Amino acid sequence: MSLTNTMSMKPTRVEATIAGKKLTLETGQVARQAGGAVIATLGETRCFAAATAGNARDDIDFFPLVCDYREKTEAAGKIPGGFFKREGRPTTKEILTMRLIDRSIRPMFAEGFKAEVQVMTSVMQYDGENNPDVVAMIAAFTAIRIAGMPFETTLGAVRIAHIDGKLVAFPSDSDRRENSRLDLVVSGHENGLCMVESSAQELTEAEMIDALAEAERVVLEIIDLANELVDRCAKPAMEFTAPSIDEDLKSRVFEFEGDLADAMKTDGKHERGAAMSEVKKKAVEALTSGLEGDDLRAQTKAVKDFFGDLKKHCERSAILSGRRVDGREWDEIRQITVVPNFNERQHGSVLFTRGETQALVSATLGTPDDEQIIDGVEEEYKKHFYLHYNFPAYSVGETRRIMGPGRREIGHGMLAERSLNSVLPEKESFPYTIRVVSDITESNGSSSMASVCGGCLSMMLAGVPLTQPVAGIAMGLVQEGDKTAILSDILGSEDHSGDMDFKVAGSGVGITALQMDIKIKGVSRDLLENALEQAKKGRIHILRKMLEAVPAPSSEVSRFAPRMETIKIPSDRIGFLIGPGGKNIRQLQADYGVRISIVDDEGHVQIYGTDADKTLACRDAISATMETPEIGSKYKGTVKSVRDFGAFIEILPGVEALCHISELGEGFIEQVSDVVNVGDEIEVIIINVDDRGKIKVSHKALTQPKEEGGDGGGDGGGDDRPRRSDRDRGREDGERGGGGRRRRRRAPSR
Repeated sequence: MSLTNTMSMKPTRVEATIAGKKLTLETGQVARQAGGAVIATLGETRCFAAATAGNARDDIDFFPLVCDYREKTEAAGKIPGGFFKREGRPTTKEILTMRLIDRSIRPMFAEGFKAEVQVMTSVMQYDGENNPDVVAMIAAFTAIRIAGMPFETTLGAVRIAHIDGKLVAFPSDSDRRENSRLDLVVSGHENGLCMVESSAQELTEAEMIDALAEAERVVLEIIDLANELVDRCAKPAMEFTAPSIDEDLKSRVFEFEGDLADAMKTDGKHERGAAMSEVKKKAVEALTSGLEGDDLRAQTKAVKDFFGDLKKHCERSAILSGRRVDGREWDEIRQITVVPNFNERQHGSVLFTRGETQALVSATLGTPDDEQIIDGVEEEYKKHFYLHYNFPAYSVGETRRIMGPGRREIGHGMLAERSLNSVLPEKESFPYTIRVVSDITESNGSSSMASVCGGCLSMMLAGVPLTQPVAGIAMGLVQEGDKTAILSDILGSEDHSGDMDFKVAGSGVGITALQMDIKIKGVSRDLLENALEQAKKGRIHILRKMLEAVPAPSSEVSRFAPRMETIKIPSDRIGFLIGPGGKNIRQLQADYGVRISIVDDEGHVQIYGTDADKTLACRDAISATMETPEIGSKYKGTVKSVRDFGAFIEILPGVEALCHISELGEGFIEQVSDVVNVGDEIEVIIINVDDRGKIKVSHKALTQPKEEGGDGGGDGGGDDRPRRSDRDRGREDGERGGGGRRRRRRAPSR
């Protein structure tokens, strides 16, 4: 019996060489029941994307778009860690990639489209060279177009690096991490860019503009390839009719423009909001008078929707007329206040306030044991600096369910982390692990950039020797016809009403991070140059205010931070320092109240403790354990155990030597305990080290008077006492483990 498959299994494939690398897009073989499914391959990295739309929903006033990205560990030949051996919650890298896709595509769906859309992407294989995040973006953009959704245009994406003075598209992961001054991810369409995410090592504004121009050029090539696949196999366009607009009701709502414009002049975010709410209430009451039941509910919703349009219109009109809602000029920065050492016992703490946005930021110094392990399809690595951003509901006067950090919080935290990462000191010179936490306590726009400023100040207060101070500023754009307003330090409402918001962080030297979301089609090079130049002026203004409060990094780390000492030991002695099952290193940590980290296989060891004297003492103790005991060396040791035949004395931490009863003193000694007991300190000299490393010492040799030509120590004391045979010595060595009592030999009478 044969089954006839009416669906062809042969994929449709297009390919091109772009920026020196082969890019392939294919569809028709996998996930054929999805709305649109595409496999994108760059080099040997393959990513899958499926885009599907559900039924339209009229009961919601938002677009229910879900973007998901997963890095399956089998793509890199790995098995997940943990107990369950299964992928769990998304990693930070996965969430950031989801945001890259979402921010790119959300503005491109038709206005009024409310069908539930899911865009699912995953890594099928990773070649260790081409990072899968941008490949997944390309696959997702193309899958949406193939699905026939009401989507305005085809998108493309690219990563740009700056290596040896040249711009490189699709850099290898090793080059991006180790050799590049820039990590720039851009998405765009045929009319311009729509999303930018970047970290940089203090690039100038001109260098950043050149990188954006190069990204736009490569994106256009990718769009041409994607359009070739769309033309060959796109599904018919979905039936979608934009919701009709009640122009009469809209015009009646807009009659309240004068009242709303006056309310917008009220000082203070919440006071302004309350004044506008009164106007809204007045409009709803006037335009729903006499209605009941379903008609009342429908009319109320429509009035509120149009009132939202009116708010946006009024704010844009006020801006373009030269006056922002809070009365500032376009390039004016809100008042800045800085309270250093807000929490004195924290290693570094600052309360940073800019207008109605406030961040309480702390910096904590830890040991290498506190480094964060990053594991995914890429090669595992460790981070010694990370920044966490928290946005509680009370910061905007709201209540909501308390959960873990959301995608927005993770995205804002990573933006702030990237902004500060390039000015950190070299790990070799400042090997602390650094954690910065930004808690937003008030918010009215630009909280991520407040986190950048607060993060920089908190690290300076903690004693982190940053190479440059860094500040961040959020910029906005309003453009209508031939009128253009570039806004510095935008409010939350200006972000919502504007055509572009971009966040720029950097030092006085150059840009360290850039993030853009562009809502209009096409932004000219001249406009970007003017915007970045205005951002630079604002950034320098903020830096000056920061440096007035905290002029330079503290000369020493906080007294509450761990003290650090570094020592290098022979690599073949690492095992000895650790001891069996970690016994030696644990004992040192307990004795001195420190944490000891073995940094690498070359023998670099770091010691951390809150007590400077104990930290130094631990360093000296470790150094002492690395000594090679030699005949004639003198030590002040501690008696660790007493046996019939002698005492075992710790001459160095973890190094014990045997002092035979005959070497404890002159004349006949009945019992070892007549001379020493456990815990006593005694001076000894090494008289023998055998080929197995066993050490014998003498106390008697140090108490004998010096003879001509010697010091009483040399080769074992220089006396004429009778010598035992090697067999006797072997018996004594064997009794180190606690053998039975033996008959003691008496010394000859004198």
